[in-house]
Amino acid sequence: MASITPRKDKNGNVVSYVIRVYHGYDSGGKRLKPFTTTYKPEKDMSPKRIEKELNRRALQFEEQCKQGYILDNRQTFAQYADYVIELKERSGVKHNTIYSYRKLAERVNQGIGHFKLNDIRPQHLNELYSQLAKSGLREKTGKATAKPDLAARIKERGYTHKRLSELAEISENTLANALHGKNIAENKALAIAKALNESTDVLFDITRNTQPLSNKTILEHHRFISVVLAQAEKELLIPYNPAAKATPPKVEQKEANYFEVEDIKRIRDCLDLEPIKWRAAVHLLLITGARRGEILGLKWDNVDWKNNQIYICNNLLYSPDIGIYETTPKTANSRRYVKLPEQTMELLREYRRWQLEQQRIYGDKWQNTSFVFTQENGAPMNPTSLTGYCTDFSKRYGLPHINPHAFRHTMVSVLYFNGVDSISISRRLGHSKVSTTTDKYGHIMRKADEAAANCIADVIFDDETDKRQSRIS
Repeated sequence: MASITPRKDKNGNVVSYVIRVYHGYDSGGKRLKPFTTTYKPEKDMSPKRIEKELNRRALQFEEQCKQGYILDNRQTFAQYADYVIELKERSGVKHNTIYSYRKLAERVNQGIGHFKLNDIRPQHLNELYSQLAKSGLREKTGKATAKPDLAARIKERGYTHKRLSELAEISENTLANALHGKNIAENKALAIAKALNESTDVLFDITRNTQPLSNKTILEHHRFISVVLAQAEKELLIPYNPAAKATPPKVEQKEANYFEVEDIKRIRDCLDLEPIKWRAAVHLLLITGARRGEILGLKWDNVDWKNNQIYICNNLLYSPDIGIYETTPKTANSRRYVKLPEQTMELLREYRRWQLEQQRIYGDKWQNTSFVFTQENGAPMNPTSLTGYCTDFSKRYGLPHINPHAFRHTMVSVLYFNGVDSISISRRLGHSKVSTTTDKYGHIMRKADEAAANCIADVIFDDETDKRQSRIS
């Protein structure tokens, strides 16, 4: 049974109560250290209310101890979150997910990092979500645009772009973007300025977004908290996951955007005017419905010329902390063979001949990475470069806004409107479950079904319409 001991201040007033639950003796006959928790009554509580609440908490604490919930009141959320992230990393969770967890933890810890695990309640999380929805939370997440002085300072210091990138601990692609007038993250600009021993304000214009965090971003914070507290519940450190009882903001799922047939034809015609590398890359995005990283992770060894197919088994990604890296596809089912039409295979052959010529021109400077799509010297491409190209391409020809994932949705719409079943589409997309496909593309399926119904009606009732018109005549 739980024992209760009052704690008094120097004036003899009771300020809190210590609840202890003993759990036997060790092999040497020495009593084991008891489980303990502390209860501090709220101000203005009557003695009767205090006694009732104290007994309730003592009984609850004793029951939790019997069930195996060893409540470590010294461990804070921030401390435990670090442990969970490391645990997930050791268990093989994707690097980008781990990086995202660490970034989310920075903001979450400002709100609840000091809370002890057992003290966190759903209302604490709801208050955190309310705070995240307020403005002024995007400190040090501004965008930086380089001034002309940046190129001049680099030249004065005598640095190559590679050397400056190493000193600033950023990718060469980030530095190149800055020098070409593109926005880069504020922290990257700070790193460049520091490496050049110059004030950031001299080299960059900084703009900050003071808008509140979106519901989608707040929901990402909630999911991270839920992951941490779910692990604590699993390890019997807390009796339940408070995040499961919290109320995060709702996010309306946007319908997947896709191109109409007329848009596809315009894109195809405009692509004929583009360099062969980009033409082949965008063509594969549209034909395969593959993810951006899967296309850029494709290697020549995975092109099956005999059977007109490619084997998708690599994923090329970028993370700010380690740069461009190669990993496995999103899920186990994402490893898949994708059949290609003869026109696509011929385009790949033409592109392969062009790349071999580039390799001959670069000679010893060529990096033989075996990737199908590379930088000019054969090095792996940053996936964002493909997104940037699609944006510039659409603006150049006055096309609807294009992003790589829109081609994935477009392929799905083409297949559904032409009667292909969900199982076949799901396999081509590399989804782990068919339900993932049907849930995500339900609106496209409904439109395809309407089109099918109209088609059936045209066939069945066409003669009836003719008969009615002849009778009227």
